[in-house]
Amino acid sequence: MGHGQQEKVATSLAGAVSEEISASLAPVDAELERRYPGDPGTRQPVHTVYVPGDVFAAGTVRSWGDRALAALDEHAPDAASFAAVLGLPEELAEPVHARVRAKLEREPIEDLRVDFEDGYGNRPDAEEDEAAARAARIIAEAYAEGTAAPYMGIRMKCMEAPVRARGIRTLDIFLTGLMESGGLPAGLVLTLPKVTYAEQVTAMARLLDAFEKAHGLEPGRIGFEIQIETSQSILAADGTATVARMIQAAEGRATGLHYGTFDYSACLGVSAAHQASDHPAADHAKAVMQVAAAGTGVRVCDGSTNVLPVGPTEKVHAAWRLHYGLTRRALARAYYQGWDMHPGHIPTRYAAVFAFYREGFEQAAARLARYANRTEGDVMDEPATAKALGGYLLRGLDCGALDIGEVARLTGLTRADLESFAVPRRGDLTASA
Repeated sequence: MGHGQQEKVATSLAGAVSEEISASLAPVDAELERRYPGDPGTRQPVHTVYVPGDVFAAGTVRSWGDRALAALDEHAPDAASFAAVLGLPEELAEPVHARVRAKLEREPIEDLRVDFEDGYGNRPDAEEDEAAARAARIIAEAYAEGTAAPYMGIRMKCMEAPVRARGIRTLDIFLTGLMESGGLPAGLVLTLPKVTYAEQVTAMARLLDAFEKAHGLEPGRIGFEIQIETSQSILAADGTATVARMIQAAEGRATGLHYGTFDYSACLGVSAAHQASDHPAADHAKAVMQVAAAGTGVRVCDGSTNVLPVGPTEKVHAAWRLHYGLTRRALARAYYQGWDMHPGHIPTRYAAVFAFYREGFEQAAARLARYANRTEGDVMDEPATAKALGGYLLRGLDCGALDIGEVARLTGLTRADLESFAVPRRGDLTASA
């Protein structure tokens, strides 16, 4: 048959068959859209910093940056010494060190949570009232002045009976203070800790719905993170994954699942010396969280290390290596966010993140460019891989590991192009897979 001859196309099924099948699957189509809308395509911070409510002040963000820079100056004053501590390859030493310093000067904290839970404790009501109102005022002023972290908010007390009323009141004071200071900032983030039952998530959703109605806000305007700190939040009494039900119970308001390293470990009886984010119990919990959240638009956040980089240089270096290794391990497992508990953790947080994106940057850019241009290479990528490659490059851009100029030079793509790969429409991944 010649190349110019048109193929004969024949079918056996009546058009009504396809229409009937589509009609029968319409409820499933709607359910897929509702439960699995996909990633929101917004920036995800690389870390969350917790600061107790009584310590938080107008200068907190800048203070953490200055203290992190001072730690670098004292314990690793140049690129070579910093790279030697962390085991960075020679070609990454200068780029990573320079970008870490620039980040600490420009944007030392990406996500800050004023803590009214474990880091704050139980205080007289009048004291916590005042601290919550002060947090709202300072955060509102920081956003107005352009000195805020990209994301800021509070962690309230949990929905358990002994502290429920106190947590609700603190949240009310904080949100009301923001409204009275000009409205809710775009970067507002709230964290609900120690969630054990899906009903507690439903209660939080109803609470936020009531606040929105009281202020005439758009329904669903306020989202929140669910903190996973108990065994019951992973596995329910009936053997099902509680965390999956929690996401649905949030009624579209859940933005993240944050793993609580030490509370969760203690809940399982892990001894203090072995409570860490790389413990097998932690890996299991986060794997369940990751699968439950996949496709829902809810992001998973790793926990923290409580080994602080303080004291003599030898001790600081050991803590840095530990933190760097844990962060790199988490990134390889697609946990792109974690907690940082001390200013000394920030240099190694950014070093790990920047090294992760820079060392894989050229290969990822080349693969995505070949896919976009439909040219052959040594790897045959599909739409789902293009999605991962686009997301990888966007996360590198968002945190400062990569520059848009170098990405464009190697891929020939704009940021809008990258976003179209990273956040495709639902049918795009399946139509050509």
